[in-house]
Amino acid sequence: MNDTAPVLFHTLPATNGMQIGIATLNAEKTLNALSKKMVQMLGTQLHAWDEDSSIAMVVLQAAGDKAFCAGGDLQNLYASMREHHASSNKDNLLGNVYALDFFEQEYRLDYQIHTYRKPILCWGHGIVMGGGIGLMAGASHRVVTEKSRLAMPEIAIGLFPDVGGTWFLNRMPGKLGLFLALTGASINASDALFVKLADVALPHASKADVLAALQAAAWSSQARQNHQRVNLVLQQFSALSSDTAGPLRANFDLINRLCSAADLPAIVAQILAVDAVQQEELPWLQKAVSNLQKGSPTSVWLAHALQERGKHLSLAEIFRMELVAALACAQGHDFAEGIRALIVDKDQKPQWLPGSLHEMQPQDGEQYFTHLWTAEQHPLRDLGLHEDVRKRAA
Repeated sequence: MNDTAPVLFHTLPATNGMQIGIATLNAEKTLNALSKKMVQMLGTQLHAWDEDSSIAMVVLQAAGDKAFCAGGDLQNLYASMREHHASSNKDNLLGNVYALDFFEQEYRLDYQIHTYRKPILCWGHGIVMGGGIGLMAGASHRVVTEKSRLAMPEIAIGLFPDVGGTWFLNRMPGKLGLFLALTGASINASDALFVKLADVALPHASKADVLAALQAAAWSSQARQNHQRVNLVLQQFSALSSDTAGPLRANFDLINRLCSAADLPAIVAQILAVDAVQQEELPWLQKAVSNLQKGSPTSVWLAHALQERGKHLSLAEIFRMELVAALACAQGHDFAEGIRALIVDKDQKPQWLPGSLHEMQPQDGEQYFTHLWTAEQHPLRDLGLHEDVRKRAA
């Protein structure tokens, strides 16, 4: 096994001649940020394991204790955007070939996980953000721990909650998904269970015992039965109580009220006007308000527009819609500027264009929903041909 590879793969022996496939994100220095190479390796191996009748289930985990995956590899995307913006082809949304390849392959992998036939247990310990939630959201069995911190913070870099965010944010209770999209607020294990981004909370220290119990489970050749076996093992170890409400759940009524205004400018105004006393009493809320205040107005508009348009779309249709929006972001100003300010120059002073929601013109949003391809030509046209997205209890 090449221990320097960005993703490591091995198998554990299990009962009845079966095996458990283990995929480990192995880019600890970058908090396991998801590169195009990692996406390609994961997609290829998941397909091979799905075809291998001896593989009962897959465990998706990460190296180190700080992060499962802190998002996508933005450095290469930034370089591709700089090059594209400087080219004579800068007005062509399809001109940035790297961005098209990266987003297409990432969304394809996320969809593969959402529709995977065999159980996938994702161990979401530590930081799980952006592209990391894209990997975790579709897994059949999603574990969070006492150190899990989940967020879709794309507002800070001029993108939007992609990787299927239009799907899973829309399915959260009340207006919580919209609030998380507009503020990039992080949530803990308890709140992850509440908004259905996780299925069970376990102590991180129990991981080795959980793997041992999975190896000892009575595996079958039937995927449906194996899903039930994973459920039983996780139930045995579930110890973190979800009775103690996290800040998102504790402020459910307030958030619903803030996000139920007639239009987006009114929603944003209400969030920004949250009583200073409430903010002082709850640093989590103060941070959420600050994120919105500092974030890209275009990202705010786009996150809201996608959730509105995606309410009745299938998962496959949402990924196709998000691909167009992501390419438009890669061509526009704010995405590159956000990465520059946050990651490259680290001055934390992005200059957004436009500078406020009120400055946005109706035509400014058209590019994010342009039909770049016919239905038969779309790079993700094959998604959904046999759609089987696991239905979780509402």
